[in-house]
Amino acid sequence: MQFRDVWIPYGGYWSTPFCAWQGAFATLPPIPFAAEMAARALAERGIAAADIDGMCLGTTVASKHSFYGAPWFAGLAGLGQLAGPTIHQACATSVRVLVHGAQELESKSATTFLAATADRTSNGPHVFYPNPAGPGGTGDAENIVLDSFGYDPFAKNSMLQTAENVAREAGVTREAQEELTLLRFRQYSAALADDSAFLKRFMLWPVEVKDARGKKVLATVAGDQGVHPTTAQGLAALKPVLDGGTVTFGTQTHPADGSAAMLLTASRDRARALSPAGSVDVQLLSYGQARVKKGFMPMATVPAARLALERAGIGVDALASVTTHTPFALNDVYIARELSIDPEAMNRHGCSLVWGHPQGPTGLRSIMELIEDLALLGGGYGLFTGCAAGDSAAAVVVRVDLR
Repeated sequence: MQFRDVWIPYGGYWSTPFCAWQGAFATLPPIPFAAEMAARALAERGIAAADIDGMCLGTTVASKHSFYGAPWFAGLAGLGQLAGPTIHQACATSVRVLVHGAQELESKSATTFLAATADRTSNGPHVFYPNPAGPGGTGDAENIVLDSFGYDPFAKNSMLQTAENVAREAGVTREAQEELTLLRFRQYSAALADDSAFLKRFMLWPVEVKDARGKKVLATVAGDQGVHPTTAQGLAALKPVLDGGTVTFGTQTHPADGSAAMLLTASRDRARALSPAGSVDVQLLSYGQARVKKGFMPMATVPAARLALERAGIGVDALASVTTHTPFALNDVYIARELSIDPEAMNRHGCSLVWGHPQGPTGLRSIMELIEDLALLGGGYGLFTGCAAGDSAAAVVVRVDLR
């Protein structure tokens, strides 16, 4: 899909820090927390509720009252005039909320759209499905987070197994994955330079974590939590997660908690009027989605990227920056080879391999980092691509111009 006139107000987006599994955000209800952050971010950016006439919420891990989804989020965020919908497309949720927003804008159903995402992998729900016909009336149980990571009911394998399948077929060695992992950790250090100046371009902090009554401050979060410094020696000492495999706990991401959101508008002038951060134009150009054969999820990022580039009318050689969702280091090794991209030119400020994966918000943060990297480079075309459950992937192309 190619978009004709969809714009992102520069600086009209935000992300919380990402906190690793069972970290500082583990007890916060994800939708109210995301709404609180949205209200704060809009106020800090001088954007009034009346300026926004469309929204959706992307969330993938069920939480208490999430049945009410987008309308609940909107009411808590001070956007009570907005209704929804709520969107769930696993790790592609961030791209999907942007696509839905773009479609609403191009159909003139809205002029300014908020694409919000929220997820908490910590303390995920344990679900019991009644089955009166089962032995003794026994039903079925499911841990929504862990069981989803561990088993694809169609391909009948874990997500980790998809990485090993691609490693075997594409000849991606453990050594190549570890080399890529070390590169991404070095690049993340660039985001922490000058008192985390790069992250402060879009990240909300400090974030106070309060008790259930909202009275006592339990923790103050001023940056990503759960990022583990790594070394070549440390990676080499780890055993593969699967016997005979290539992927270790050091070369895959970790589950996390957080939220992120982005505004979209139906015109460049509207985006400029709402932009809190300066003379930069950001256009959402295109979207691509792909699915590959069973059990080869990381491969899907490449056809999704190619489709998004084709719809944008550009080739890989036109790209100034690339960011990716990287659940496994193998993903970036494979993408770099297949698209002939220098790994050093990808994820120049880290990626989800380093700062974690809260599901729905992951891609949106990566797209913010893509926009900010392009702004630092002086503009140009950028690509985001990332895989998702069901051996699928989604990608978008943006263009940034400095005025």
